[in-house]
Amino acid sequence: MAPRPEPVSLAASDIHLTLGTNAILRGVDLEVPAGTTSAVIGPSGSGKSTLLRTLNRLYEPDKGDILLAGKSVLHDDPDKLRQRIGMVFQQFNLFPHRSVVDNVALGPRKLKRLPAHESRELALAQLERVGLRHKADVRPTTLSGGQQQRVAIARALAMAPQVMFFDEATSALDPELVKGILAVIAELGSDGMTMVVVTHEMGFARSTADSVVFMDHGRVVESGPPDQIFTAAKTDRLQRFLSQVL
Repeated sequence: MAPRPEPVSLAASDIHLTLGTNAILRGVDLEVPAGTTSAVIGPSGSGKSTLLRTLNRLYEPDKGDILLAGKSVLHDDPDKLRQRIGMVFQQFNLFPHRSVVDNVALGPRKLKRLPAHESRELALAQLERVGLRHKADVRPTTLSGGQQQRVAIARALAMAPQVMFFDEATSALDPELVKGILAVIAELGSDGMTMVVVTHEMGFARSTADSVVFMDHGRVVESGPPDQIFTAAKTDRLQRFLSQVL
């Protein structure tokens, strides 16, 4: 199994993004110390998912800076940057015609040029990590939604990222499958992975995150430790949001 990379800090400074005529991000600041988890919460349309896509440069910000380990990444090769930042989306996006282990091994083999046997061993180790090594040789379509999302997490981890992003990773799942995925994410956090987790699961944000960021209308309205956010909200907007979701 490949050595796990040292966690690094992630920061965003004054990030602005306009798509078409819509200002989506309006001066977002974010600080995620190495080895910590930040949960991003807020109403639909507040810019949470767009923020993740901007931080790994699927969208290029109009203004501001993005720092990994204290160094700007805006002039780096975006493909190289995305090898440092693993991302798990709502949808699993697995290749249905490939086996589970092939789905996980594909990135290391194609992007890191690992030999086939090494990439397979690496993939098996990551499947073990998410509890699915016994499903290595089946097709993804035979798995439950929760299992497919675990495969997607293993696929991201196989690239040995320094940071992990989760964009509503449980929102496409049946309620009974959500808990298992949140447990996998929480375990990654306890292992020291630097993570940004966009989530509607307030219990997870409260119990697992080191910091919680509340966004609305493309801005960070309030951020702080979970206890402060959930029990001593400073702004009316956050208080109203919490009254609707708790």
